[in-house]
Amino acid sequence: MNTKINQKDLDKVSVKWLYGSQLSWNYERMMGGGYLYAMLPVLEKLYDDDKEKQQEIMRVHSQFFNTTPHMGGFILGMDIATEEAEGYKAKDTVTGLKTGLMGSFAGVGDTIFGVLFPTVFGSVASYLALNGNATGVVIWLLVNIAILIFRFFSVRIGYKQGVKLVSSMSGHLNALTNAATLLGVTVIGAMIPSVINAPIALTFTTGDVELNIQDTIDQIMPMMVPAILVGVIYWLLGKKHFNSTRAILSIIILAVALKALGVM
Repeated sequence: MNTKINQKDLDKVSVKWLYGSQLSWNYERMMGGGYLYAMLPVLEKLYDDDKEKQQEIMRVHSQFFNTTPHMGGFILGMDIATEEAEGYKAKDTVTGLKTGLMGSFAGVGDTIFGVLFPTVFGSVASYLALNGNATGVVIWLLVNIAILIFRFFSVRIGYKQGVKLVSSMSGHLNALTNAATLLGVTVIGAMIPSVINAPIALTFTTGDVELNIQDTIDQIMPMMVPAILVGVIYWLLGKKHFNSTRAILSIIILAVALKALGVM
């Protein structure tokens, strides 16, 4: 293979992956179509002299593929480096590479970009916005711009590092995932008292003695009701027929009903 992939080719792949990775998402091949679409600039260059091999490798790249879009760029970069070095002979190697990495990379990507970043930065940004501070909007905008920049350069990193990236990360993937999960849970727990407001309005009066339920609960455990609400919703989300939409609707109905009854 005399044709070499340059930085311009890698940037084309990055841009196509950014906006096209899930455009053709379906239940049969999931991101397979998006993967092929992103690889087209490279395939057209590497296999330009043999259209038959080009068509066959395109069929290979259109097969089932599914990972966190933020991490897919690394796999694309490794794929490109492998095919540039070995050409059509790398067909089985590339298939194994994609199959072996898409699951483990998805675990890390989902934890960091699907849970950690939205939890930490999204919570801080939304809390500031709820208090009328426009900094919250700026924070969330800057975070998403930073993620896009990271995604753009991930193809280059995967291409340059290749197999070394996997070997150097393999011992740290589980630790990174666990640490990110722990941080996300900690942030959620810390945000409960400042974000969730569920004061009890009931009072019991006996003669001259008036007992405020909320004050009594606060003496036992401050913010007990919000913590219980979060715990119940978390438990319900683990049930088969309960999802986040039903959780939101349930909270709205419960809040309206308890307010109407004078309980909260």
